[in-house]
Amino acid sequence: MTKRHLIIATRESPLAICQAESIKALLINHHPHLSVDFLGITTQADKRLDVVLTEIGGKGLFVKELEEALLDGRADIAVHSMKDVPMELPTGLCLPVMVKREDPRDVFVSNQYESILQLPRGAILGTSSLRRQTQMKALRSDIELRNLRGNVNTRLKRLDQGDFDAVILAGAGLKRMNLSARIRSYLSTEESLPAAGQGALGIECREEDQHTRALIAPLNDAQTFSCVTAERAVCRHLNGGCQVPIGAYAQIHHDILVLHGLVANRQGMRILRSKIEGEPEQAERIGKRCAEELLQQGAEKILSEYK
Repeated sequence: MTKRHLIIATRESPLAICQAESIKALLINHHPHLSVDFLGITTQADKRLDVVLTEIGGKGLFVKELEEALLDGRADIAVHSMKDVPMELPTGLCLPVMVKREDPRDVFVSNQYESILQLPRGAILGTSSLRRQTQMKALRSDIELRNLRGNVNTRLKRLDQGDFDAVILAGAGLKRMNLSARIRSYLSTEESLPAAGQGALGIECREEDQHTRALIAPLNDAQTFSCVTAERAVCRHLNGGCQVPIGAYAQIHHDILVLHGLVANRQGMRILRSKIEGEPEQAERIGKRCAEELLQQGAEKILSEYK
């Protein structure tokens, strides 16, 4: 029997709703007779916007409550930004689908300046991501970095109020919310290597729910799945999530997967890099090799700073 109705668990931030709406549209495009509803959930990370994520502690701050809704049957699927998903999923859940990735690069947003290099000495740059902070310090040790949390609109509002001279955000989120006009410049992946899974949306469901898995299967993009699998393998084998300065970004060129990995220290003075290539089918193994190379360079000592 084919399912006729599907409930999507989603965070209630404007970006999360946009992302869930895009998945709903794709599902209905493939299954015109399907009806889709949303179950809006406020996660722990959404409730505590005054605290830096590393201080809240724990893994899965943006997904835990959504996963609970899957496990207790209130929802059939959950839509996640892949960079927020912990490396290990709860027993009984799986993540079989990743839709075609949006541009994964970080972007520079400012009302006065065109790029990170144009900022004057002492300018205030907003981002709470340790990965971004360390890479920005490496580029511009003469600017001041301040924590900035909240949803996309909140961050832009604080920029517009003059609390910051510029902010660094994920370009994918601005594009999905039709805010591309706010982007002043893109940071190259050499300047700011993205977080594992950045720009990619994943669909999580119950492992044994074959009907739902069949419904969402056509949405999977094989290249995105391979690239994000490799990137997440780097983090898994370094035992790091989204709260430590690890970057990982993979692309597929001429059927070869090229993976870049990065670990940086707090000051941005020491940045370790690794590049591994291989067949997309070996994504997990490529990610593990990348992590091993970073560990050989001393990644463990750097990451212990953040424990």
